[in-house]
Amino acid sequence: MSERLLSPVLADLHLLTVLATTRSYTQAARRLGISKASASMRISELERAAGVPLVRRSSRSVALTEAGQQLVDEVEGAFARIEQGFNGVRDLVGQPRGLVRVSAPVALGRQVIGPLLPGFLASYPEIRLELDLSDRLVNLAQEGFDLAIRHTHAPPETHVAWALCETRTWLVAHRDYLARHGTPEHPSELAQHRCLPYLRGGGVQRWDFERALPRKRAERVSVPVAGPFKANNSELLREAVLGGVGIGLLPDFSCAAALREGALVALLPQWQPVGFFGERIYALRPYAPQVPRAVQCLVDHLRQRLAGGVGA
Repeated sequence: MSERLLSPVLADLHLLTVLATTRSYTQAARRLGISKASASMRISELERAAGVPLVRRSSRSVALTEAGQQLVDEVEGAFARIEQGFNGVRDLVGQPRGLVRVSAPVALGRQVIGPLLPGFLASYPEIRLELDLSDRLVNLAQEGFDLAIRHTHAPPETHVAWALCETRTWLVAHRDYLARHGTPEHPSELAQHRCLPYLRGGGVQRWDFERALPRKRAERVSVPVAGPFKANNSELLREAVLGGVGIGLLPDFSCAAALREGALVALLPQWQPVGFFGERIYALRPYAPQVPRAVQCLVDHLRQRLAGGVGA
C-alpha cells in the first residue's frame, strides 16, 4: 500500500478501535474531536477500502461485524503502544500538558475536588481539566475519561487505584427532630424512625452497623429503613436532615461542617455504619503500563491536599 493511501487508512483504523470501545459514533467523535457525521463517513470509507462491512448499525447501538472485530483485535495493541510511546516522549520535555478528563460524584466533586482545582491549574498552566459530576458509575474507557474519583471499600482490580484519604459515614439528625421523635439508643430502633435513605435501586433499603466488643467478635446489625424523602445526592439529604425531616446517613464531606457547628447531632457513637459510602476516597484509572504525566500530577496534587482527610 502506498504512503499516500496508508495515512488516511491508519487514521480511520484508529477511529475504528475507538468506536469498538465506545460503541457509539457520538462518543467516538467526541473523544477524537471530530463531528459525528465525519466519523460515520470515515468508517464508510474504511469499509470501501477493506471491501467488507466492518460495522453493524442500528437505531440503538453500534456493533462490529466479525471482520471488523478481527481488524480491531489485530491493530488496537499497536495503536496503544504508539500512544504510550508518544506520550512518554512528550512528557520528557517541559511542563506537563494536555487535557485530563475527570469523573466524580456530584457532592464529592462540588465540596472536595472542585475547590482544589484552581491551585492545581495555577501550578500547571499547560494542563486543561474537564470535571464531569455525576453519581452514575461511568465506564472510564468507553466514555473517554482519564480518571475517576470515587469513595469505595475496594477498588476494581482492573484499575490502577491511588488512595487519596480516609473517609467515614455519620448517622445524623437535627435537634428539632430528636425533640419530637426521641433519640435512638440502638440501631434496631431506626426501623421506627423517619429515615432518609440514599436513592439506590428499588425495594426495601437497609442500613448496616457494626460495634466493636472487647475480646469478642464485632456485633453487626442490619436495619430496614424508610421515610418521607430519598435522593441520590448527599447534599440534598443533608438539607433535609437540617430541616428536621428525619435521620440521615451521610458521608463526612457532606456533614462535617454542620457537626462542628452543632447544627447536626451524631447518633449512636458506639456503632459504625458499614458498607455504604466507602472507607476511602480513591483516584481510579483503567490499568495501563504508563500513566500520562498530566494525570499523575493531578493525582499527586489531590493526595497532598487531602492528606488530612475531607472532614477536617
